[in-house]
Amino acid sequence: MVTHKTAQSDLTDAQIDRIFRAFADATRRDIVSRTLTEESSISALAHRYAMSFAAVRKHVTVLEEAHLVSTRRSGRERRIRGNPETLMKAQTLLNTYEHLWRERLHRLDALFAHD
Repeated sequence: MVTHKTAQSDLTDAQIDRIFRAFADATRRDIVSRTLTEESSISALAHRYAMSFAAVRKHVTVLEEAHLVSTRRSGRERRIRGNPETLMKAQTLLNTYEHLWRERLHRLDALFAHD
């Protein structure tokens, strides 16, 4: 198991894969955006999309596995809330990659400037 060490978090390759797999779908990205600002039920979310309740539930399951949302029972419904901590971990990872590539491009520019 590979772990990417960053200033604020440690993510395994499996965790990274789950996060970016979850974000590969526009509906899941929208669900995360909506639930970061306001908790919502799965049925309320299902009314926003041209898909069945079961399809929305599957999207929520993928997001839960990636720890991008959490769910809790409230009576008969399940309430969904976005998880900003996981987003911050993903952002930290992306910032690390950005820094790495900027440094590589800077070295490449310097190499070409010397010729």
